[in-house]
Amino acid sequence: MKTKSWQDIENARQGALEVLLHNVHGPFQGLPRTAAWGYPEPYTRDLMLSVPGILVSGNTQLIASVRKTLEVLSINQSGRGHIPSMVHDPENRGASDTTPLFLLAVGMFRKFNGDPTFLETAVQKALTWMEYQSPSDDYLVAQQPTSDWRDEQWVLGFGLYVNAVVYSYLKILNDHNRAEGLKKAMQHFTITKNANPHHLHEGMVVKTKPYYAVWSYKIYSSERFDLLGNSIAILSGLASATRAKNMVDWIEAACEQMKTKEELAIDLAPNFFPFIRPGDPDWKTRYADFNMPGDYHNGGIWPFISALHIAALVTTGKYKLAKEKLYTLTDLISIASNKELKYGFNEWYKAQTGQPMGQDWQTWSASLYLYAVDCVEKNSTPFFSA
Repeated sequence: MKTKSWQDIENARQGALEVLLHNVHGPFQGLPRTAAWGYPEPYTRDLMLSVPGILVSGNTQLIASVRKTLEVLSINQSGRGHIPSMVHDPENRGASDTTPLFLLAVGMFRKFNGDPTFLETAVQKALTWMEYQSPSDDYLVAQQPTSDWRDEQWVLGFGLYVNAVVYSYLKILNDHNRAEGLKKAMQHFTITKNANPHHLHEGMVVKTKPYYAVWSYKIYSSERFDLLGNSIAILSGLASATRAKNMVDWIEAACEQMKTKEELAIDLAPNFFPFIRPGDPDWKTRYADFNMPGDYHNGGIWPFISALHIAALVTTGKYKLAKEKLYTLTDLISIASNKELKYGFNEWYKAQTGQPMGQDWQTWSASLYLYAVDCVEKNSTPFFSA
């Protein structure tokens, strides 16, 4: 068995910085690449999710690139306040998570540089846009299928991940009243009856599990587990301390069961489980091409999500477990599709084998690895800690 050494993590941290500095200038207006080779475009969601890792890195060149990216996004914002899916292309619209991620990233940058009015006009327009995304004219934000980061998986109505990001930006932008309203709305149970009770509003709490549903809308919901959405719920304080601790224990037990069934090869949780299988009610024919069980959005292991899960473990005080997961993630990101690379920082890995299946040198894989290292090193979660 390989001896665990913090020096291995330090070496990987330098490897992550190498990836980010390589990707910092791409072919589209000098904006950062999403991945070194496979994705030269500046995808908004990837770059926004990369912000906390870049900020804790302290690298001035990378931090300057965050400012530039945010400023270009504000210029390319639609007249009604929506943020485009590509930083450089104001006509590429339709994502449900780009505007909330922009607001969260701006909030983080404001906290970092001490300027509470940074991009204030764009922020106010984006906040107005987000208020109009609630069909009930209330707090929960709705979305269309395949419009968030899972562009090959259906999330209907009120999605956990997007609403967890909304709660996070409301807190960091100090809109505590609206944040509390959203939190209360999400604490309602999902509706499990065949009729929609007029006196009840659907929520996202699963009655028999400690986590939040992937999505909920009227009498319909998915009670499978979304690691990204639930990790952000823990980090942001959306999940109570008791719920958060119960959730991380449940994740560990569920992963042990998957390993016993040979559905999981390593000690990192899949992004989504139980996997959707052919014949399940929520199986889509297209999943046969992109989302087989244990693949991509249907249970692949994504380093950027694993990093946020590690940060969530720190939030719950599970410092030892967080460090163990960081060592496992360090081993994983060293595996590359290109065998000549020392570190792959690949996009995603197959759950059943741990083999890299996406693009090497992915920006958010490298950046959020830096964030996870910082969280474990300091036993704190910057930009989320109260």
